[in-house]
Amino acid sequence: MKFSKILVSAIVVASSALILNAGDVKKKDFSPVIVIHGGTSGMDLTKEEFEIRRAPMEKALLAGQKVLEENGSAMDAVTAAIMVMEDDPNFNAGKGAVFTSDGFNELDASIMDGKTKKAGGVAMARHIKNPILGARLVMDKTWHTLVAGEGADKLAEKYGLEMVDQKYFYTDFRHDALIKAKEKEQILLDSEKAGDKKKISMLMNERPYLGTVGAIALDKSGNLAAATSTGGMTNKMTGRIGDSPIIGSGTYADNDSVAVSCTGTGDIYMRVNAAHEVSAYYKYKDDNVQKAAEQTIDQIKHLGGTGGIISIDKNGKTGFAWTKKDLGMYHGEARLGEKPIVYWPLETKNK
Repeated sequence: MKFSKILVSAIVVASSALILNAGDVKKKDFSPVIVIHGGTSGMDLTKEEFEIRRAPMEKALLAGQKVLEENGSAMDAVTAAIMVMEDDPNFNAGKGAVFTSDGFNELDASIMDGKTKKAGGVAMARHIKNPILGARLVMDKTWHTLVAGEGADKLAEKYGLEMVDQKYFYTDFRHDALIKAKEKEQILLDSEKAGDKKKISMLMNERPYLGTVGAIALDKSGNLAAATSTGGMTNKMTGRIGDSPIIGSGTYADNDSVAVSCTGTGDIYMRVNAAHEVSAYYKYKDDNVQKAAEQTIDQIKHLGGTGGIISIDKNGKTGFAWTKKDLGMYHGEARLGEKPIVYWPLETKNK
């Protein structure tokens, strides 16, 4: 009898060990990856136009990939990638931000940790060199989730972030776009070619060119993170806030489902709560990250919006979706030990 009890105990211990080991194997059964987007493009994109954004996007992927390879967090990886694109004037974020109707550059950004569900965002910031750092500051140093306008700038200055004058964000290209948009009484989305006849009107019935930047990542610990940064819309009303700094609309991360970053007609993305919609579809309807992204884009399109979505699920599978009839999406990914890929905006490899 005593021997039987000892045998049962041994079996229980052995079984527990097997379960723990199986759990460890399952925990490691994913591929760490960073995915980014650099907004969207027109259908008639030339190779030269593509290269202007491809090179800095590859640099951004390398920055995030390096963090992941050195056992860094997904949060640090997306931050590093976003900063690279914020410093490049060819994106509508940071240095290359577009102008409001009153001639200001007002920047929005957000970031979210899928493990803790902590998040932070800044909106209407005018002097933070890297708005994504402002968003992370809100998350790490305050109990708020979103801080806007002068308050965002004051918070960043208080904690020693690099601050710049408005002239830092000035580029001839963006300023010319504002002038042309005013002449046509239009709101242009990022790098839209204002001299073209096919323009986006207030009715949003023409194809746009978008340039918000975003990054999402899954690290070696299985944690997801997401971040988005933008200058908004050319000729937008001063004080207008889009989806990019809004958690659940332009940015979302949940270790139990997906990490998401969006780009597009933000006012419509907010109505759909697009980033969270991808997570909800994945978690409660069909755990297919590609289908979740596509289903959400269909809702955006149904309401007259355009744009794209990048997503990663908890297993490292990626999903890319955009309103393909109207445009393409700059997007790329980098997995550990592999060369970063920046896809031609109208294509992506099968997942």
